Amino acid sequence: MNIKFKGLMWLALMLLVMCVVTAPVKAQEKNVKNQEQENKEIVGKWLDNFWGPHYNPAIVDELASKEMVLQYSLHQPRLGHADIKDFMKKFRAAFPDLAFAGAYPLLADGEYVIARWVGGGTHTGAAFSDWPVGALPAATGRKMHFTGTTVFRVVNGKVTEEIGLDDGLTTLLQLELVRPVK
Repeated sequence: MNIKFKGLMWLALMLLVMCVVTAPVKAQEKNVKNQEQENKEIVGKWLDNFWGPHYNPAIVDELASKEMVLQYSLHQPRLGHADIKDFMKKFRAAFPDLAFAGAYPLLADGEYVIARWVGGGTHTGAAFSDWPVGALPAATGRKMHFTGTTVFRVVNGKVTEEIGLDDGLTTLLQLELVRPVK
């Protein structure tokens, strides 16, 4: 065999091996990107229907896992559908105009989706005591407006965790549950 021909055969074999080896990796990368996009869509729908201005309690049954954990610095941790729905029912009874929205595009990495948000509401409803300090009597008229960042975990199309850090001090000051130091 001609040396040139052997060299071309060797090169063709190497290219074939590279294609066979890298094709599954590229397919896997594409699947991860597709899953991340789906996870962002799930979280976007959750944010719109759970935290948005038009709360739909059915969203909990649709998108939350049965063991979902919801935890923020301003509130007691919540576990499962009934506890999460009860929390939001009471929160919205106290703040009927409660609404939060994304402040930046959602970011995803595998199962995790990060949301930066802004929102608040006016306390024109029921008394509310799910704060780390103090409680609000009914209808104080006080307004809260604050920001936060939440990390969601989405597994098999369901939100399993919503762990957020919010600007709690700003909120507590606005609601007059703590007083500024003078």
